[in-house]
Amino acid sequence: MSVRRFIGANSRDVMRQVRETLGDDALILANRRTDDGIEILAMADDAVESVEAAPEPVASPLAPPVEAQDPLQTMSERLLREMQDMRALITRQQASRPIEPPQTVGTRERLYQLLGRVGFSAELSDELLEGLPESLQALDAHSDQPLVWLRHQLASRLNVLDEEASFFDQTGIVALVGPTGVGKTTTTAKLAARFVMRHGTRPVALVTTDSFRIGAHEQLRIYARLLDTPMYALDAEQPVDDLLGRLQGKQWVMIDTVGMSQRDQRVIEQIAHLQGGQSTVRLVLLLNAASQPETLEEVVLRYRQAARAAGAQLDDCIITKQDEAGRLAPVLDIVIRHGMRVLFSSHGQQVPEDMSVALPESLIDQALETQVAMNTRAILPAPVSMPRWSRDVLGQGRRLSSLLTRLRQRMAGFSALEAVWDIGALPGGLQDAQLDRQLAHSSPAQGIVWAARRNERGCDWAMPDIGFNEQNAWLALPRLQHRQPAGWQARLENLKETAGTCTHVLPVLPVPETVRWLNEQQLTWISLVTSAQRVYFHGERYALRLLFNESTLSHHVGVRFRGQYMQLWTAYAEVNDEAGNALLAWYGEIRDPESAKVVTRRYWLTPAHLGSEILSLLLIQLQGEGLAALTKRAWQQLKEADSGDLSSEVRLLMASGMAAVVGHLDSAEDDAASTLRTDLLSLLGARRKRRDTAMLDALVYAFMARDAIRQLGSISQEVNV
Repeated sequence: MSVRRFIGANSRDVMRQVRETLGDDALILANRRTDDGIEILAMADDAVESVEAAPEPVASPLAPPVEAQDPLQTMSERLLREMQDMRALITRQQASRPIEPPQTVGTRERLYQLLGRVGFSAELSDELLEGLPESLQALDAHSDQPLVWLRHQLASRLNVLDEEASFFDQTGIVALVGPTGVGKTTTTAKLAARFVMRHGTRPVALVTTDSFRIGAHEQLRIYARLLDTPMYALDAEQPVDDLLGRLQGKQWVMIDTVGMSQRDQRVIEQIAHLQGGQSTVRLVLLLNAASQPETLEEVVLRYRQAARAAGAQLDDCIITKQDEAGRLAPVLDIVIRHGMRVLFSSHGQQVPEDMSVALPESLIDQALETQVAMNTRAILPAPVSMPRWSRDVLGQGRRLSSLLTRLRQRMAGFSALEAVWDIGALPGGLQDAQLDRQLAHSSPAQGIVWAARRNERGCDWAMPDIGFNEQNAWLALPRLQHRQPAGWQARLENLKETAGTCTHVLPVLPVPETVRWLNEQQLTWISLVTSAQRVYFHGERYALRLLFNESTLSHHVGVRFRGQYMQLWTAYAEVNDEAGNALLAWYGEIRDPESAKVVTRRYWLTPAHLGSEILSLLLIQLQGEGLAALTKRAWQQLKEADSGDLSSEVRLLMASGMAAVVGHLDSAEDDAASTLRTDLLSLLGARRKRRDTAMLDALVYAFMARDAIRQLGSISQEVNV
């Protein structure tokens, strides 16, 4: 029997017996006071399971009668059965209780955890996810859209070489720098081999400054012999100019420098010697993808500091030993945060096969595919102490740089708009001449949205004309009215000859002779007209308002109109003008999609042979109506900010160009445009709603911040020198 009886003179005595016999976990079933003292029935805790599993005895009719049990024994057995019943009940309840699903994790947190697992820093992750669109935050965990957005964000922030030819076709001297063992000699051979494959052996030469490592000269000499190119040795303290006499006729010179720890004070001396002569040396930093993140961070900081101290720039890098790296994200994280450009990635020892041009999408995909089994983010130790406000400024600078880079890639003419901003920083007497040279190389335009030939209300300037490309996207640099010929036909002919423009969105209907010329030239055009415009319909003369007075509008499309989402409801009819030109007359109602209220009405005339395909140009004309108000807003901000030296032409191009950029971003509905809008508005601090005026304010801020950073950079260089 598992139940034991214990008798003692008092409670302490009997409990001592229980513990000594059954242990501290003994189960007390019953106790009572007797003549001999205290009596306790107890059993070992591990005996409960065996008692539960034992089958109950079956009474046999032939079995002898059972002796009467002690009352205490009977009570203890009853208590034991009750305990067994209670345990069985609890077990059944736990088995039948539904398993609650784990608490759901939001999209932002999932992306943050993913970035941490693959090795991106908390600093960059916070910066990226600050611009996560609200539409993506509401998606469930099975949607791929947030990950697609994340890949695009990372790839857009990774600055790379546009194409291989842009590196190898630029002649001059290139020096590879970096710590010992990063792969400089092998990479030198790979680059030289690529150049030889493109241009032959005659224009290339190899130079080594590594006189410390045993066999360093011999290793590069073997590569030079295989490539059939000369190799020269240069002491680390010699300037490159000492070799110029021997490098006559060599258009492309590669220098394999001596490897030095980033903590070695001689790094500054080494770079200073490279830059000390009359020859310009391009520096390229090699980063070992297999190094610890904190080491890579320190390498970038120290080598760039050394370059600045020597009056040089170190903005390009090559990622080496990619095949040896457990994770690729840490090196990409550091490259992105420091704004460096990745030229190539090296992934093996074979020359020149194991090196390729850096492709952002490919590198980011590789980084995101390599996850480690960890739930916490590894925080990169900062080798150089940096205050929080400095990190915030760097983060803002990276966001600004990424934004401007993506705008250059998306907006045709954005670089030209930046060039106009640069002209505004020149002394007033130089601006007009520089602007003339800049506008002499205007970008071609598929189409033009012509502005009214008058000054804007309350202004002493007329709205410039805005160009657009084959995708109906605005061009960032408009065209000033007063620089164009007088007369509609002369202006149209001039643009056809100089810019190849074949599509025109006109603010008024030209004279019939100009309309006939447009049709003879097979040019595409639409013209905004008034409701009183007279046309011939089935031989009868009508005003357009009366022609469409009882029309039923059954077709509609969405349109961004003056910064708001609206619907354009249209109808059209075949008509003729007074000269007999076959036209289509269009009537449109711009309605609020929620209330169905008519906000305004518009009338257009278009060539009849173009049919309903011309509808996209009607949308362009409506989208362009808000640009004048945006230009006024930007004009006033610029006027308040400048010191009075800014040319009126330059200011007008700056203001109207920013209005065109914002107008394009406001009307575009693709994911990349949505991300650009979010990132642009985030420059102003708090999250803001999508409004064209807010985006304009943010873009003005972006340009001014860019100029301020450049100014600070020039001051910093003066101080360093």
